[in-house]
Amino acid sequence: MARVKTGVVRRRRHKKVLKLARGFYSARRKHFRKAKEQLERSLCYAYRDRRAKKRDFRRLWIVRINAACRLNDISYSKFMNALKKSGIELDRKVLADMAMNDPASFALVVKKAKEAL
Repeated sequence: MARVKTGVVRRRRHKKVLKLARGFYSARRKHFRKAKEQLERSLCYAYRDRRAKKRDFRRLWIVRINAACRLNDISYSKFMNALKKSGIELDRKVLADMAMNDPASFALVVKKAKEAL
């Protein structure tokens, strides 16, 4: 059987890992084995946190909407129920943005929603 030399393949594989490990601390960016170990862990965190980010933003939007609703004398759950009954189809991201940046228009939405109750 012929001898297989892995010089080019190994170099390419190492370069790929070390390129992804740029920005890591100390040996974790310079030594292949340490870089590979850290990269496996980092990619797991990245995958997990891409999903967690969606949950975190939804929680933030709900907190902001709730705060704005309380200023308009209605609870969050009653407000969301009233929105559905009135047929206003605004998502939480848009509502939270309105609550933060345009309280007057948010108050109009709350008024319209209250009429449906």
